[in-house]
Amino acid sequence: MLVRMIGGAIVSWLINFLWMPKLIELLKSWHFGQTIREDGPKSHMKKQGTPVMGGLGFIASTLIAALIFVPKAFLDPKFLIIVCAFTGYGLIGFIDDYLVVVRHNNEGLRPRPKFLMQCALAAGLVIWYMAIEDTMIYTPFLSRAHGIVYPAVLFFIIAAVMLAAETNAVNLSDGLDGLSSSLVAEALVPFVLFAWKENNEPAAVILCAMIGGLIAYLHYNKYPAKVMMGDTGSLAMGGIFAGSALVLKQEWAVIIVGGVFLAEVLSVIIQVSYFKATHGKRFFRMAPLHHHFELGGMKEMDVVKNFRIAGAILAVLGILMGVLL
Repeated sequence: MLVRMIGGAIVSWLINFLWMPKLIELLKSWHFGQTIREDGPKSHMKKQGTPVMGGLGFIASTLIAALIFVPKAFLDPKFLIIVCAFTGYGLIGFIDDYLVVVRHNNEGLRPRPKFLMQCALAAGLVIWYMAIEDTMIYTPFLSRAHGIVYPAVLFFIIAAVMLAAETNAVNLSDGLDGLSSSLVAEALVPFVLFAWKENNEPAAVILCAMIGGLIAYLHYNKYPAKVMMGDTGSLAMGGIFAGSALVLKQEWAVIIVGGVFLAEVLSVIIQVSYFKATHGKRFFRMAPLHHHFELGGMKEMDVVKNFRIAGAILAVLGILMGVLL
């Protein structure tokens, strides 16, 4: 199992590292460049035209590595739930990115249809899962004997909200070079441990492959970024994170391990609510939260560094959860 996990990570890293320059060239030749929103930080306007949809690189490398090391797992319904969450949300992101580059503005899918697509996919995945598994969820920092079997309706609500919310939260964190990819790579480490303890080799391998692919991607996405993942990558990352939590019965762990993503989405909710309640006043300088610090004078690289530190601390908490469980 350990050999396959390490092999998956190395192969995924190698594929994405070697393929990414070619993908960047293709994206440039297709004129698939990033469109920066006009109401965003002015310092980001220099990123206009940076190749987007780089998430295709680590999506492909992760799936290829999984096919090499755990090919029979693609016949396992629970493993397929992780794969479908990964690729399904990635597809929604791809549609959004494609519309953006075709229209040459920052308006891809409209928010409501996009959110409905995310919710529909979440509902379908949870219904599929409930058809093959029980509705127990492990409680963080307590032994598996303290796992709670939830009523079907309540489990459906918790799991579906977790999937839809987490993919959006990861998506919102994708605003600075190297931020979301490094945070997800950190957040997946505890889930590798959860899969290891459950002796769930397919889940452990695909998560390791994803981490390897993200590390390779970071080489090209670190400041100043040569490529951006787009919603194709950010929604796919959220999908594999939340899909793994569902299959490993760690829905509540997402709140702790993904605390930075939670802070990002809460900052948007607070900003919008405060703006409406005060008829135009802002609680933060700008939301999501990383832009608040950026507009406060913190350099982009420093914001990313501090967020990574916070993510690493939360990942350690997740690892401790795995040990205590």
